[in-house]
Amino acid sequence: MSLEQKVNYFLNKFPSIKKYIKRAYQLAAYTVSPKIKSEGNILRISPDDGREYFFGYYDKSPWDATGRYMLCLRAEQTWKDVSPKQPADILLIDTEKDESDSARIRVLGQTSAWNVQMGCMLQWLGPDHQSKVLYNDFRDGDFCAVILDIVTGQEKIIPRPVYTVSEDGGFALTLDFSRLYNLRPGYGYYNKPEETAGVPLPDAPCIWTVDLQTGESQPLLKYTDFAALKPRKEMLEPGSVHKVNHLMLSPNGKRFMVLYRWFNGQRKYTRLMTCNIDGSEMYVLNDEDMVSHCFWKNDEEILAFENKHSGGPGYYLMKDKTGEYSRLWSQFDNDGHPSYSPDREYVVTDSYPNRARIADIKILRDTEENGRVIARVFAPFRYDNDTRCDLHPRWSRDGRKICFDSVFEGHRGLYVVEL
Repeated sequence: MSLEQKVNYFLNKFPSIKKYIKRAYQLAAYTVSPKIKSEGNILRISPDDGREYFFGYYDKSPWDATGRYMLCLRAEQTWKDVSPKQPADILLIDTEKDESDSARIRVLGQTSAWNVQMGCMLQWLGPDHQSKVLYNDFRDGDFCAVILDIVTGQEKIIPRPVYTVSEDGGFALTLDFSRLYNLRPGYGYYNKPEETAGVPLPDAPCIWTVDLQTGESQPLLKYTDFAALKPRKEMLEPGSVHKVNHLMLSPNGKRFMVLYRWFNGQRKYTRLMTCNIDGSEMYVLNDEDMVSHCFWKNDEEILAFENKHSGGPGYYLMKDKTGEYSRLWSQFDNDGHPSYSPDREYVVTDSYPNRARIADIKILRDTEENGRVIARVFAPFRYDNDTRCDLHPRWSRDGRKICFDSVFEGHRGLYVVEL
């Protein structure tokens, strides 16, 4: 681990101080570094009209099944607030039409439940991934999910927002977006007061199953269920605050992963846990304090960036419900957002801006130590800390293109790199 990384991990304990030290360091480094705006075969998909365009998180694809249409969010500003109070437009982009053609962009609707990191969970709904889209919204005083038929315009309202959706579009899992907003604003929604506010460890549901056919939802697990499994002294100390985040269903929809986190003052602890969708067979897959971004390689293996006590920070491939794991790409020890290609042969991941404010996107293989950089982009200082623009690279459904969000042209935009 480099000296820079050691300092970074130490400052993670003091987030309010870290952002000022980080800014001063990057300003000094940027001043003496070579300047670039972008590198790579990059194609802008969103309009260049000064407004903010982005898709959201790295675990979903903006492309429909045909590869012609892409989903996108449009907002007026995304650099002042992590969960802006203004609605965002939901767009359908016809990539086969010219940018000058007014029919290229179609407004499908608006959402008032979104944030700058994950959007509104906008996605194509299975099993066909081309006739219906799903997104979260806030209507009639409560959160909901909207299933929109893009041909007929008919809406189906699900009376609970969603987080991760099964491939066949039959069900979803969700969590408490209000508690998430209070504890990590860039990933929750501001619209509704948290019902468990002020309770460090609520004896209340934290994960629900949602039937997307009937609209019915059922509580699945409580915060206390997580704290009761192989409890550690740090999570049981008075005042430790608990939450869950980053749900992701396995490809076959039978298990899911979740990051269970608790805070002791400024110190954050994270467990990567897996569980059957009925709440059984909960398993602690990683309990070494730091786990961030993960992805299912298949129904039994999970790729995660984590800091293992024995191997340090890096990407690790772990086998579910076992202690088996292997380190991949030992030269990469900086966090990113990894995902496997549809055929599971390749991994795409990104980096956070370096000292010169340059971030990159890499293509890797499990069986090879080295990867290749396919794009490098500049991140203006206006987009930093909680309102930063992570690249969040995502695969097209045929595995031939990578889509990402970026601000190298001065505002958020949706971009594609052909492989």
